[in-house]
Amino acid sequence: MKRISTDIMISGGGIAGMTAACAFGAAGFDVVCVDPAPPVTEVADPKSDLRSTAFLQPARNTLKAAGIWAHLADYATPLDIMRLADAGGEVNEVRTVADFIASEISDEPFAWNLPNWLLRREMLRRIDELDNVTFLTGVETKGITPRTDRAYVQLSNQTQVDCKLVLAADGRNSPTRDMLGIDAKTWRFGQKAIVFSVSHPQSHENTSTEIHRSGGPFTVVPLNDVDGVHYSAVVWMEKGPQAADLMAMDDATFMVTANARSCGILGDLKLESRRMIWPIISRLADKLYGPRTALIAEAAHVIPPIGAQGLNMSLTDIQCLLDLSLENPDSIGTPEMLAAYQKARFGDIKMRVNGVNMLNRAAMTDSDTLKALRLKGLQTLHGFAPVRKTLMRKGLGSV
Repeated sequence: MKRISTDIMISGGGIAGMTAACAFGAAGFDVVCVDPAPPVTEVADPKSDLRSTAFLQPARNTLKAAGIWAHLADYATPLDIMRLADAGGEVNEVRTVADFIASEISDEPFAWNLPNWLLRREMLRRIDELDNVTFLTGVETKGITPRTDRAYVQLSNQTQVDCKLVLAADGRNSPTRDMLGIDAKTWRFGQKAIVFSVSHPQSHENTSTEIHRSGGPFTVVPLNDVDGVHYSAVVWMEKGPQAADLMAMDDATFMVTANARSCGILGDLKLESRRMIWPIISRLADKLYGPRTALIAEAAHVIPPIGAQGLNMSLTDIQCLLDLSLENPDSIGTPEMLAAYQKARFGDIKMRVNGVNMLNRAAMTDSDTLKALRLKGLQTLHGFAPVRKTLMRKGLGSV
């Protein structure tokens, strides 16, 4: 059996896992990261992830320190305005708009949006620059044996890795979480998200728009122009049966329906990619750690794609663990360090999961009474400047 000794072992090489590998590697730690499948890095690949991720300011800072942002900056689309639009009236048109404008609280945009397939490509390039990071694909974590000072990880390629700390970044159905015997609470909404890209005649003006009607928000997120043509990514959340009906439509019929649902905010949308569908759930692990192991990203928490919270929470997990490791390298993986991670992150994660769950249920409602309450609540929250600014700061992860 081959043996490898390292500081950090990461189980899962998705966006969160690769970010963690770069972050810890750039900070000088030896890292081994494994994943059962190689990253898909071309948009034309049938397995490519067509979703996009908006990195909030704190997450962008983590990417900078990890040396990833230098690879991403030229492709990133700034989001200067987060717009909530209510279209819950009798006809499919926007009734009111609430704009949350970054310049009210910052000299920088709220976030920068990038396609997920491109993130994987550029993160892989960053990993290739780091001599102290080993990235193994086609390899699974088969077992973890914790000891007082190390953990011993058995891989499917007959390799044993010994390390100070294991990071579980292996997704919402985390095998590592199961190995540790950590339960997770799941909320199911009967929803799915349809993801696709569009071009449109009107400029998005760096504004991300969530249109609330019923079934869930229809969110249009800016992408960079291509050859002078305006592009955006769309996440359309709907109740399961309606989502299935939408996916069964041919492209032309689907886009007629999508254009009606968009309320014409950017003019006539034109489909520019295949459509993908994802189940919508929330999930929260009962705790964030086991012996010599920390849960991060979707192994720890899953939320619907509302308010750009999901992957940004994951990068906060990574930054918290990195800060604790740098503060006291001798404590890496100890019960004291892992308890400090739990204390620093669990309350904030739980608050955000519950908050997004509440927002999602409000967005799904078919009740005219609840739609009226949603409209009134949106107008009230947006209309009071101190509350509006507090919400914006909280969304960014600050007080």
